[in-house]
Amino acid sequence: MTVFDESERLIWAGRGAAYAESFAKLCAYPVQQLLDAAEAGPGVRMLDVGTGPGTVAAVGCTRGAKVTAVDAEPSMVDLARQAAPAADMRVAVLPELPFDDGDFDAVVGNFVLNHVGRPKAALAELRRVVRPDGWIAVTIWAAPPAPGQALIGRAIQAAGAVRPSHLPAGLSQEEDFPRDEDGLTGLMESAGLRETACERLCWDHRAGAEEWWSGPASGVAFGGQMVQSQTPRVRAEIKRHFDLLSTEFADADGVLALPHAALLARGRR
Repeated sequence: MTVFDESERLIWAGRGAAYAESFAKLCAYPVQQLLDAAEAGPGVRMLDVGTGPGTVAAVGCTRGAKVTAVDAEPSMVDLARQAAPAADMRVAVLPELPFDDGDFDAVVGNFVLNHVGRPKAALAELRRVVRPDGWIAVTIWAAPPAPGQALIGRAIQAAGAVRPSHLPAGLSQEEDFPRDEDGLTGLMESAGLRETACERLCWDHRAGAEEWWSGPASGVAFGGQMVQSQTPRVRAEIKRHFDLLSTEFADADGVLALPHAALLARGRR
Protein backbone atom coordinates (compact mmCIF):
# COMPACT_ATOMS: atom_id res chain seq x y z
CA MET A 1 0.00 0.00 0.00
CA THR A 2 1.37 3.41 -0.95
CA VAL A 3 1.57 6.46 1.33
CA PHE A 4 -1.27 7.94 -0.73
CA ASP A 5 -3.44 4.84 -0.13
CA GLU A 6 -2.75 4.92 3.61
CA SER A 7 -3.78 8.57 3.69
CA GLU A 8 -7.00 7.80 1.81
CA ARG A 9 -7.95 5.14 4.34
CA LEU A 10 -7.48 7.69 7.13
CA ILE A 11 -9.35 10.45 5.28
CA TRP A 12 -12.46 8.35 4.67
CA ALA A 13 -12.57 6.29 7.88
CA GLY A 14 -16.07 6.49 9.36
CA ARG A 15 -17.17 9.29 7.03
CA GLY A 16 -19.77 7.46 4.94
CA ALA A 17 -22.73 9.38 6.36
CA ALA A 18 -21.01 12.76 6.13
CA TYR A 19 -20.16 12.10 2.48
CA ALA A 20 -23.68 10.90 1.70
CA GLU A 21 -25.11 14.14 3.10
CA SER A 22 -22.75 16.41 1.15
CA PHE A 23 -20.63 15.49 -1.87
CA ALA A 24 -22.48 12.29 -2.83
CA LYS A 25 -25.16 14.31 -4.62
CA LEU A 26 -22.49 15.97 -6.75
CA CYS A 27 -20.87 12.66 -7.65
CA ALA A 28 -24.23 11.19 -8.71
CA TYR A 29 -24.40 13.42 -11.79
CA PRO A 30 -22.54 11.12 -14.27
CA VAL A 31 -24.11 7.84 -13.12
CA GLN A 32 -26.48 7.21 -16.04
CA GLN A 33 -23.81 8.10 -18.61
CA LEU A 34 -21.28 5.91 -16.80
CA LEU A 35 -23.61 2.92 -16.95
CA ASP A 36 -24.43 3.63 -20.59
CA ALA A 37 -20.70 3.62 -21.38
CA ALA A 38 -20.31 0.22 -19.73
CA GLU A 39 -23.43 -1.08 -21.50
CA ALA A 40 -24.87 -2.13 -18.14
CA GLY A 41 -28.40 -3.43 -18.74
CA PRO A 42 -30.67 -6.39 -17.98
CA GLY A 43 -28.80 -9.54 -16.99
CA VAL A 44 -25.35 -7.93 -17.22
CA ARG A 45 -22.98 -9.03 -14.47
CA MET A 46 -21.80 -5.60 -13.30
CA LEU A 47 -19.11 -4.70 -10.78
CA ASP A 48 -19.21 -1.24 -9.19
CA VAL A 49 -15.83 -0.41 -7.66
CA GLY A 50 -15.68 2.35 -5.05
CA THR A 51 -19.45 2.28 -4.65
CA GLY A 52 -19.51 4.83 -1.80
CA PRO A 53 -23.10 5.02 -0.50
CA GLY A 54 -24.26 2.75 -3.34
CA THR A 55 -25.60 5.31 -5.82
CA VAL A 56 -24.22 3.61 -8.93
CA ALA A 57 -25.07 0.14 -7.65
CA ALA A 58 -28.68 1.14 -6.98
CA VAL A 59 -29.15 2.54 -10.48
CA GLY A 60 -27.52 -0.56 -11.95
CA CYS A 61 -30.06 -2.70 -10.11
CA THR A 62 -32.95 -0.66 -11.50
CA ARG A 63 -31.58 -1.38 -14.98
CA GLY A 64 -31.81 -5.08 -14.31
CA ALA A 65 -28.08 -5.69 -13.99
CA LYS A 66 -26.74 -8.34 -11.61
CA VAL A 67 -24.73 -5.99 -9.42
CA THR A 68 -21.74 -6.65 -7.21
CA ALA A 69 -20.21 -3.61 -5.49
CA VAL A 70 -17.15 -2.95 -3.34
CA ASP A 71 -15.68 -0.11 -1.35
CA ALA A 72 -12.62 0.21 0.82
CA GLU A 73 -14.52 2.00 3.61
CA PRO A 74 -16.88 -0.13 5.75
CA SER A 75 -19.15 2.82 6.62
CA MET A 76 -19.75 3.32 2.89
CA VAL A 77 -20.59 -0.36 2.40
CA ASP A 78 -23.10 -0.20 5.24
CA LEU A 79 -24.92 2.66 3.49
CA ALA A 80 -24.66 0.96 0.10
CA ARG A 81 -26.38 -2.16 1.43
CA GLN A 82 -29.36 0.01 2.34
CA ALA A 83 -29.36 1.82 -1.03
CA ALA A 84 -29.06 -1.34 -3.14
CA PRO A 85 -30.26 -4.33 -1.12
CA ALA A 86 -30.36 -6.53 -4.23
CA ALA A 87 -26.63 -6.07 -4.84
CA ASP A 88 -23.80 -8.19 -3.43
CA MET A 89 -21.84 -5.68 -1.29
CA ARG A 90 -18.31 -6.28 -0.03
CA VAL A 91 -15.39 -4.42 1.52
CA ALA A 92 -12.41 -4.57 -0.85
CA VAL A 93 -9.46 -2.36 -1.72
CA LEU A 94 -7.93 -1.75 -5.13
CA PRO A 95 -5.78 -3.03 -6.72
CA GLU A 96 -6.56 -6.42 -5.17
CA LEU A 97 -10.17 -7.52 -5.71
CA PRO A 98 -11.58 -10.81 -4.36
CA PHE A 99 -12.85 -12.05 -7.73
CA ASP A 100 -11.71 -14.47 -10.39
CA ASP A 101 -10.55 -13.52 -13.86
CA GLY A 102 -13.43 -12.52 -16.13
CA ASP A 103 -16.12 -12.70 -13.45
CA PHE A 104 -18.03 -9.67 -14.81
CA ASP A 105 -19.48 -8.46 -18.09
CA ALA A 106 -18.98 -4.80 -17.19
CA VAL A 107 -17.01 -2.86 -14.57
CA VAL A 108 -17.61 0.74 -13.51
CA GLY A 109 -15.78 3.09 -11.17
CA ASN A 110 -17.29 6.49 -10.41
CA PHE A 111 -14.40 8.76 -9.33
CA VAL A 112 -12.61 5.86 -7.65
CA LEU A 113 -9.38 6.46 -9.61
CA ASN A 114 -9.04 9.79 -7.78
CA HIS A 115 -8.56 7.82 -4.58
CA VAL A 116 -5.97 5.16 -5.40
CA GLY A 117 -2.21 5.43 -5.17
CA ARG A 118 -1.57 3.24 -8.25
CA PRO A 119 -4.19 4.08 -10.87
CA LYS A 120 -2.58 2.02 -13.64
CA ALA A 121 -2.50 -1.06 -11.41
CA ALA A 122 -6.10 -0.38 -10.39
CA LEU A 123 -7.21 -0.30 -14.03
CA ALA A 124 -5.23 -3.46 -14.77
CA GLU A 125 -7.13 -5.16 -11.93
CA LEU A 126 -10.46 -3.98 -13.37
CA ARG A 127 -9.35 -5.41 -16.72
CA ARG A 128 -8.53 -8.74 -15.04
CA VAL A 129 -11.99 -9.21 -13.55
CA VAL A 130 -13.98 -8.24 -16.67
CA ARG A 131 -14.60 -10.86 -19.35
CA PRO A 132 -12.92 -10.63 -22.78
CA ASP A 133 -14.65 -7.88 -24.81
CA GLY A 134 -16.33 -6.55 -21.65
CA TRP A 135 -16.41 -2.79 -21.04
CA ILE A 136 -14.78 -0.81 -18.25
CA ALA A 137 -16.07 2.74 -17.68
CA VAL A 138 -14.62 5.24 -15.20
CA THR A 139 -14.93 8.87 -14.21
CA ILE A 140 -12.33 11.18 -12.68
CA TRP A 141 -12.26 14.86 -11.87
CA ALA A 142 -10.67 16.96 -14.58
CA ALA A 143 -7.67 19.19 -13.88
CA PRO A 144 -7.30 22.06 -13.52
CA PRO A 145 -10.51 22.00 -11.48
CA ALA A 146 -13.60 23.90 -12.59
CA PRO A 147 -14.47 27.01 -10.53
CA GLY A 148 -17.09 25.29 -8.39
CA GLN A 149 -14.75 22.47 -7.49
CA ALA A 150 -12.00 24.97 -6.61
CA LEU A 151 -14.13 26.99 -4.17
CA ILE A 152 -13.17 25.17 -0.98
CA GLY A 153 -9.51 25.04 -1.96
CA ARG A 154 -9.51 28.79 -2.60
CA ALA A 155 -10.91 29.43 0.87
CA ILE A 156 -8.29 27.16 2.43
CA GLN A 157 -5.49 28.91 0.56
CA ALA A 158 -6.80 32.40 1.35
CA ALA A 159 -6.81 31.56 5.06
CA GLY A 160 -3.14 30.56 4.95
CA ALA A 161 -3.79 26.99 6.02
CA VAL A 162 -0.81 24.63 6.16
CA ARG A 163 -1.03 21.08 4.82
CA PRO A 164 -0.56 18.58 7.69
CA SER A 165 2.10 15.90 7.44
CA HIS A 166 -0.40 13.03 7.15
CA LEU A 167 -1.77 14.38 3.84
CA PRO A 168 0.48 13.71 0.82
CA ALA A 169 0.70 16.39 -1.84
CA GLY A 170 -0.52 13.88 -4.45
CA LEU A 171 0.50 10.76 -6.30
CA SER A 172 4.13 9.91 -6.80
CA GLN A 173 5.57 11.22 -10.05
CA GLU A 174 5.78 7.77 -11.62
CA GLU A 175 2.10 7.05 -10.87
CA ASP A 176 0.51 10.39 -11.77
CA PHE A 177 -1.01 11.20 -15.16
CA PRO A 178 -2.55 14.26 -16.89
CA ARG A 179 -6.17 14.70 -15.87
CA ASP A 180 -7.40 15.42 -19.38
CA GLU A 181 -8.87 13.35 -22.21
CA ASP A 182 -5.50 12.27 -23.61
CA GLY A 183 -4.08 11.53 -20.18
CA LEU A 184 -6.95 9.30 -19.12
CA THR A 185 -7.18 7.36 -22.38
CA GLY A 186 -3.41 6.95 -22.32
CA LEU A 187 -3.60 5.51 -18.82
CA MET A 188 -6.31 3.07 -19.86
CA GLU A 189 -4.32 1.93 -22.87
CA SER A 190 -1.22 1.46 -20.71
CA ALA A 191 -3.33 -0.89 -18.54
CA GLY A 192 -4.11 -3.05 -21.58
CA LEU A 193 -7.53 -1.69 -22.58
CA ARG A 194 -8.53 -1.12 -26.20
CA GLU A 195 -11.14 0.88 -28.10
CA THR A 196 -10.69 3.62 -25.50
CA ALA A 197 -12.64 6.86 -25.68
CA CYS A 198 -13.07 9.80 -23.33
CA GLU A 199 -15.41 12.77 -23.05
CA ARG A 200 -15.60 15.80 -20.76
CA LEU A 201 -18.75 16.30 -18.70
CA CYS A 202 -19.56 19.83 -17.48
CA TRP A 203 -22.43 20.79 -15.19
CA ASP A 204 -23.47 23.21 -12.46
CA HIS A 205 -24.09 21.52 -9.14
CA ARG A 206 -26.70 23.34 -7.08
CA ALA A 207 -26.43 23.33 -3.29
CA GLY A 208 -27.01 25.64 -0.35
CA ALA A 209 -23.87 27.26 1.00
CA GLU A 210 -24.15 25.53 4.39
CA GLU A 211 -24.84 22.20 2.69
CA TRP A 212 -21.69 22.62 0.62
CA TRP A 213 -19.69 23.65 3.67
CA SER A 214 -20.92 20.63 5.64
CA GLY A 215 -18.59 18.28 3.72
CA PRO A 216 -15.28 19.94 4.61
CA ALA A 217 -16.60 20.88 8.05
CA SER A 218 -17.10 17.14 8.69
CA GLY A 219 -13.63 16.25 7.45
CA VAL A 220 -14.80 14.74 4.15
CA ALA A 221 -12.15 14.30 1.45
CA PHE A 222 -8.77 16.04 1.21
CA GLY A 223 -10.28 19.49 1.71
CA GLY A 224 -12.11 18.39 4.82
CA GLN A 225 -8.94 16.98 6.31
CA MET A 226 -7.20 20.27 5.55
CA VAL A 227 -9.94 22.15 7.40
CA GLN A 228 -10.07 19.87 10.42
CA SER A 229 -6.28 19.82 10.81
CA GLN A 230 -6.05 23.58 11.37
CA THR A 231 -6.21 25.57 14.59
CA PRO A 232 -9.62 26.99 15.57
CA ARG A 233 -8.51 30.44 14.42
CA VAL A 234 -7.50 29.21 10.96
CA ARG A 235 -10.67 27.12 10.64
CA ALA A 236 -12.71 30.24 11.34
CA GLU A 237 -10.73 32.11 8.69
CA ILE A 238 -11.37 29.36 6.14
CA LYS A 239 -15.10 29.60 6.84
CA ARG A 240 -15.02 33.40 6.56
CA HIS A 241 -13.30 33.21 3.17
CA PHE A 242 -15.68 30.45 2.07
CA ASP A 243 -18.67 32.66 2.90
CA LEU A 244 -17.16 35.55 0.95
CA LEU A 245 -16.11 33.51 -2.07
CA SER A 246 -19.33 31.52 -2.29
CA THR A 247 -21.28 34.71 -3.08
CA GLU A 248 -19.72 34.53 -6.56
CA PHE A 249 -21.90 31.48 -7.24
CA ALA A 250 -25.09 32.42 -5.36
CA ASP A 251 -28.42 33.19 -7.00
CA ALA A 252 -31.09 35.54 -5.63
CA ASP A 253 -32.21 32.83 -3.18
CA GLY A 254 -28.68 32.15 -1.97
CA VAL A 255 -28.39 28.77 -3.70
CA LEU A 256 -24.95 28.09 -5.17
CA ALA A 257 -24.53 27.06 -8.82
CA LEU A 258 -21.09 25.43 -8.76
CA PRO A 259 -19.47 24.61 -12.14
CA HIS A 260 -17.79 21.20 -12.20
CA ALA A 261 -15.97 19.19 -14.87
CA ALA A 262 -15.25 15.48 -14.99
CA LEU A 263 -13.87 13.01 -17.51
CA LEU A 264 -15.80 9.88 -18.52
CA ALA A 265 -13.77 7.21 -20.27
CA ARG A 266 -14.32 3.64 -21.35
CA GLY A 267 -12.26 0.84 -22.78
CA ARG A 268 -12.72 -2.82 -23.65
CA ARG A 269 -10.72 -5.81 -22.50
